[in-house]
Amino acid sequence: MDGVGFLPINYRWVLIIAVLVHLICLFWGKYSSLNVQSYFNLQNPYWQTIIVRPVQRGQEIKLDTKNITGPISTGDDSASRQQLQPGQTLVDRYNIQAVIGIGGMGSVYRARDLHFPNVVKLVAVKEMINLAPDPLIRQTIVQNFEREANLLATLDHASIPRIYDYFSVDNKSYLVLEFVHGKDLEAVINDTPGFLPEHQIINWAIQLCDVLSFLHAHKPDPIIFRDMKPSNVMIDHNGDVILVDFGIAKTFQTGQKGTMIGTEGYSPPEQYRGEATQLADIYSLGATLHHALTRRDPRLEPPFSFAERPVRRINAAVSSEFEAVINTSLMYNPAERFPSTDAMKDALMAVARKTGALSRIAPAMTAKINAIKPLWSFKCEDEIRGSALLYQGAIYIGCYDNNLYALSAADGEFQWKYPTDGGIVSRPAVYDGNLFFGSEDQRLHVVSTRSGKVVWTYFTEGKIRSSPRIAEGHAFIGSDDQTLHAVNLNSGRASWKFVTDDPIHSTPHVANELVYVGTEGGMMHAIDFRGGLKWRFQAKRAITSSPITNKQALFFASVDGTLYALDAKNGWAIWRFRLDKGSVSSPALAEEFLFIGAADGCIYCVDVRSSKEIWRFRTDNQVSSSPTIYKDSLYCGSVDGFLYCLEYRSGRLRWKFQSEGPITGSPLVFDDIVYIGSADHQVYALFA
Repeated sequence: MDGVGFLPINYRWVLIIAVLVHLICLFWGKYSSLNVQSYFNLQNPYWQTIIVRPVQRGQEIKLDTKNITGPISTGDDSASRQQLQPGQTLVDRYNIQAVIGIGGMGSVYRARDLHFPNVVKLVAVKEMINLAPDPLIRQTIVQNFEREANLLATLDHASIPRIYDYFSVDNKSYLVLEFVHGKDLEAVINDTPGFLPEHQIINWAIQLCDVLSFLHAHKPDPIIFRDMKPSNVMIDHNGDVILVDFGIAKTFQTGQKGTMIGTEGYSPPEQYRGEATQLADIYSLGATLHHALTRRDPRLEPPFSFAERPVRRINAAVSSEFEAVINTSLMYNPAERFPSTDAMKDALMAVARKTGALSRIAPAMTAKINAIKPLWSFKCEDEIRGSALLYQGAIYIGCYDNNLYALSAADGEFQWKYPTDGGIVSRPAVYDGNLFFGSEDQRLHVVSTRSGKVVWTYFTEGKIRSSPRIAEGHAFIGSDDQTLHAVNLNSGRASWKFVTDDPIHSTPHVANELVYVGTEGGMMHAIDFRGGLKWRFQAKRAITSSPITNKQALFFASVDGTLYALDAKNGWAIWRFRLDKGSVSSPALAEEFLFIGAADGCIYCVDVRSSKEIWRFRTDNQVSSSPTIYKDSLYCGSVDGFLYCLEYRSGRLRWKFQSEGPITGSPLVFDDIVYIGSADHQVYALFA
């Protein structure tokens, strides 16, 4: 039955009249700004009302996209009849375990990746069954599915599921994605008796702003998600958000219109006209937050009627500041909303600080310790207090058993060890296939990475706890002999020595044609490449922390409990930030944030421009480790024996791994693997 023949007789005339009316509109649209394409789209609310819904005989079609981890449908549709069964294996790799969702064009499965036989790696397999009879439609469906795969492949963010594979088998296409342990926000709302707490929703809102900002900053063109709603937001087992279902996300080009697509109730007015910019995602995020706070589903309310349902009238526990943020995001006129998701995040952070929610966000997030298992571990003969180096597939790390170890980065297999006559806390540096590191035997050792044999050594007159910095053909390293040594890389002899008044444990930093280094007497020195003093700055106590620079400023901490920012050119103080206790941790930079640990057990995030505290995360003992930034995460150890992974913008705990001893070295992160040593004598490799 084709054409209108299948319609009930009373609806045929409705359709005929509607077509005639809209043919007139089409002729008029040639001479006006009417978006005819979006007007004739079957997802237009007008067509939904007069044609599609009556045709479905009471089965309302919502403007919805399917959640990859949505509830299992019980309908007897074609997808369910062609489902893969548990135990089946796709392309000799993905062993199907269960159906976790059914969409309009296929199912979503939980599967095990058999390429990792020694561990259980779960993946989500999203299936698309292409049964369209028209070849052009079939091709379009496949292209859209491929577009989703290609889009996800370009995105690398903690709140976006990773894509592992894409392939087709007969008339089916498959997308293999990271498996998310958790449930969607809509289920969380429905399963929670009463209202969710404000600080929890602020936490999720900040994370959603982060991931949307990431999409909107995509190069060469921004990506507009276009379908922000609770069912497309997964809450994983750590309480973090994962944005799922990128089937209708698209790159944005100024002035380009498209069809109305999204979800009725969450989509802004301009999206009905085929216009979707970054501001559309802000509106949809506001609608999602309104739903989460009030438990009122906007799909069941008149369109654009949020102003008639103020948040605080329904949920009096919500602060007026948070309500104001949501109201701004839901403005009918796009120009009156937040100009960007970054601006919306700033407003949310201000609310969190004012209401005290920020202090509850990070500590309240507790990860499951037992969920983090090492990929491999290697046991040395004594404590590991220093940090590792990765070079050409091998991990190099010193130990207090006087040996430098070379291990395979892939599986931790022992390759060789080089003995010295003292403990090693110095982090190795590499140049031209040779390793440079200091030892408490008072020597700078140079060892071949290939053979582990000594190339040459350089003697100082004190123990070396500093790590070498290689630049300008020299290895710069401090010693307990109170001297900064500039050692020629070719000859192994000192080109010059700069004598200070105290031992040097700080690792030199080279920038602006200067060498910056601190001493245990609290003096920060800036030395030129000829060994001449450029300037110096006196702190109140020891500077064991190794300095870093951005374009203009030099940052370091002191045991006097202060984080300093100095003008890198002249040493004048720009600002000071007071820590609760002293610090031997070295700072790390990301964007406009500065991160550092302290003896008070906290990891701090400080704004480099204003010196204001953004957040702090408390561990159970002092933090001597230095933070490492990788992608959007911060990794740092603590004397409490844990390695912590935090979301660096908010300080939320993502996970923590427990060793059996203090962790004082800095984590090394490469290719999504974290390498860390512990005083329990072990070197660990963990998934980042």
